[in-house]
Parts: sequence; structure tokens; C-alpha cells
Amino acid sequence: MNPRLRSLQPYPFEKLRGLFEGVKPNPRLAHISLGIGEPQHPTPDLIKRALSGSLAKLASYPPTAGGDPLRQAIADWLVLRYGLRSIDSKTEVLPVNGSREALFALAQAVVDPERHDAVVVCPNPFYQIYEGAALLAGARPHYVNTLSEQGFAADYDSIPEALWRRTQLLYVCSPGNPTGKVLGLSEWKEIFALTDRYGFVIASDECYSEIYFDEAAPPLGALQAAAQLGRGFERLVMFSSLSKRSNVPGMRSGFVAGDAAILRAFLLYRTYHGGAMSPAVQDASTTAWRDEAHVRENRRKYAEKFARVIPMLQTALRVERPEAGFYLWVPTPIPDTEFARRLYAEQNVTVLPGSFLARDSDGVNPGANFVRMALVAEIGECLEAGRRIVEFTRKL
Repeated sequence: MNPRLRSLQPYPFEKLRGLFEGVKPNPRLAHISLGIGEPQHPTPDLIKRALSGSLAKLASYPPTAGGDPLRQAIADWLVLRYGLRSIDSKTEVLPVNGSREALFALAQAVVDPERHDAVVVCPNPFYQIYEGAALLAGARPHYVNTLSEQGFAADYDSIPEALWRRTQLLYVCSPGNPTGKVLGLSEWKEIFALTDRYGFVIASDECYSEIYFDEAAPPLGALQAAAQLGRGFERLVMFSSLSKRSNVPGMRSGFVAGDAAILRAFLLYRTYHGGAMSPAVQDASTTAWRDEAHVRENRRKYAEKFARVIPMLQTALRVERPEAGFYLWVPTPIPDTEFARRLYAEQNVTVLPGSFLARDSDGVNPGANFVRMALVAEIGECLEAGRRIVEFTRKL
């Protein structure tokens, strides 16, 4: 077996199962989960119709690069969404089977296994795929803390130059999971200056980009920032997904866009890896990327939930609305693992301890004494969860 597998830590939800082992939740209350970021809003009918109407295409092998209609739909969406002058659908766009698969696979294509000192930098707290991708590619992950006292901005100044020189890949997540932090133009300017100096690849995870609260102010994207700063897409790729945007996590559909040279190498990797998207899923994805009405309605639902749940929680906890995304990153009055375990036992509500999403770095675990609450259920269930959390917290 690959010995690198032994370096992988249990996934956060495995740790959660261990934390809850032996706990018998209040049987008088139905379970409500705010623990997993799995969208619960209904899948739009137009996407389901497109999927079912294309089932006859399952008789054909799909091209790994994706079909022209899907790549063009994604390119058109990128131009519309981010105000780009153009993007080449044939060389700068690549459909993938969800952003998770591609975020992992990119490291396998980018990291040089002959460089035994290779480093992959990722935010802390973080999406655990970044860490696993680095370890299985033969690199060492380096965690850059994003602390509340710094507005959840990554402290890149804390990384010594010698480590930057060994860095081959930088993962960025904006809007951030779990903090909801959105990178501004000045922060992207800093990141671009670093890649220009040290030559690493930037992987910008933007799967939460379409969940925000002001229709006139969508989150800035990496390609958009590059264009605004007069740059090309050199050493930059961004990842997006339909899972959160269109409520189709089971369809496993996303894309990678950016540097044509990186995507050419990544396509070669995926050709051997077997990463082609089903023809029916391609057709349904094309329909989804070409429609914004269902996305605006999705945002409206989230905005209503946040507007109603946050004031309730603020009567017992220090809660602020994130800049974007569907998570609340909430400080806890007791250790985060104790808070989550007791909340589950007494109120049958699941939240995820923040320490499960982070690693000790520079003497701290930046997720400690936070919990992540995913407001993914319908509004009634989220309000009931909020009521129970307030009742529980006031008794502490």
C-alpha cells in the first residue's frame, strides 16, 4: 500500500462520529444537522429535466475535456459573472466532476515528486482536501493561520522566504470555508506578487462564490482580480461548482479555469485518471450555467435564513454575518468539542467543532473554541435549530 496514506488524518466527520460515540441525544427532539455543508434546497426543475432528457447519451463515451457546448456555457458565464473581456473555452476551461475531485487531483499534477522538500501552502482552518492532496502528492502542507483578530485574512508575512522558495502550490478559498471571508483586490495583489517572486501555482477554490447577500456586490474572483490588475492568468487556476450554486451536490459537476498551460497538463493527467463527465450531466450542467434565475432565488432563501437566524443567536452568542457562503463561524463559551457534544446530547442539534477543521500552527489551533454551523436546511428547520442553540447556550 502507498505509505503516504498513513499520513492522512481522519476526516472531520469521522472525528465527529467519534466525539458523539456513546451519546444518546434527547429523544423528544427530532435531529437537526447544521454540521455538513450539503445544500438542502430543492434541485431546480429545469436541471432535472435537462438531465433526464439526455439519458440516451449514456450510450457514448464522453471526452475527458468535455463537450464544446458545456465549455462554451462555462466561458460565457465567467465573462458575464466576472466582467472578463474574454476567456478561451477550448484552452482555459476544463469541466470536472465536482471541485473536490479537481482540487485534489491538481496537486498530483502540479507537485514535482522529485522535489523532496516541496511545500503546499493552505489556509488554516481549511478544507481537508488541500492537506490530503499535498500529502499524497509527496509535499509537506504548511498551514497559514486565518485568525478572527486579523479579520480572517491569511498571514502570509508569517511564512519565511526559505519556505516560500520550496512552495509549489498555494490553496486559496474565497469565500472562505468556514469563515466566509472574501479576498479583496489588495489581498489578491499580495498573492500575485508572491507567485511572481517564487513561481508557485495558485489554486483558488471559489465553490461558495454564488451565495452572497447583496445582488449589487458579488464576491471578487481570482480571474476577475487578475484582469483588474492588468494581468493574465499565468500560474492561476480557479475552481467552481454547481453543488452550492444550483443545489445539485449529487450531480458532481464543476470546472477549472485559468492558465492554459496548467490546464493542458491537468487534462493529460485527467485523461489517465479517468475524469470524464457523464454526457447527461454535461447537458444538465450546460442548462444550469446558462440560467441565473434559480441562482438568485437560491440566494434569496439563504439571505432570509441569515436575516432571521442571526438575530436569534445573537441573544446568546457572539455571531456575525459572513461576507458570503452559508456557514456561521461562531465562538463558543466553552471548548468547541464540549459545546458540540453537549448540544447534540441535550438538543439533538449537530454542529461541527472548529478544531476539527484546523491544525496546530504557530502555537495555536485557529479553529479551537469555534463551531461551524451550516444553514443549509429549509428556513423552518434552521429557525428551530437556532431556538434550541439559544436555549442550550443560556444554560451554560
